[in-house]
Amino acid sequence: MSGVVVTNPPKAAAEDVEALAAYGVATVSEAMGRTGLLGPGIRPVQQGVRVAGTAVTVLSWPGDNLMIHAAVEQCGEGDILVVTTTSPSTDGLFGELFATALQRRGVRGIVINTGIRDTQELREMGFAAWSRAVSAQGTVKATGGSVNVPIAVDRQVIRPGDVIVADDDGVVVVPRERARQVAEASEAREQKEAATRAAFVEGQLGLDRYGLREKLKELGVAYQSYDAYTAGERP
Repeated sequence: MSGVVVTNPPKAAAEDVEALAAYGVATVSEAMGRTGLLGPGIRPVQQGVRVAGTAVTVLSWPGDNLMIHAAVEQCGEGDILVVTTTSPSTDGLFGELFATALQRRGVRGIVINTGIRDTQELREMGFAAWSRAVSAQGTVKATGGSVNVPIAVDRQVIRPGDVIVADDDGVVVVPRERARQVAEASEAREQKEAATRAAFVEGQLGLDRYGLREKLKELGVAYQSYDAYTAGERP
């Protein structure tokens, strides 16, 4: 497998990344029309952490982390490393030593579509990570791959410079050209949810706030007392 290391790709504006960092993965995905989510198989190794940053992408051979070494040089302040392989793999391609090098360069975390190891050490050093699997299985450094090329994870295309937002709910990718618009849509959704939350605190029901009583009626859902239901009466 030959490959390429692409240098200095375009990135989403830093202010747009920081704006998106204020919102959770669910809010950002909803603001994009329920798109951009990586699958539920990619899970955090820590809890209570949210990060947002620009993607540095890696395409590696299964069981081979050579291209992660190449990618470290391309990473900088505010980036998130995103790694996948040419075919499925759960080997532990990434661990504490990589995290040490990336943390020194200001990288905010990693999203890896394979295995990860040294998870306790990663939590202790505060390096955020999301992975397909946790595995102590070691790897080799023998096969070429690519850095900063478009990759696909769970049917989502991730390009270098796209925005990655990750938290306890998973990971979402925002195309770099849409970062500002999605941040604004996320803010609008957040304000709407804040109003709804306040209404619920005051006792309003979702059935009334969302106009769902009529929907139930349209669907033929009827209300009936317990006694009538157990007596077999039809509503």
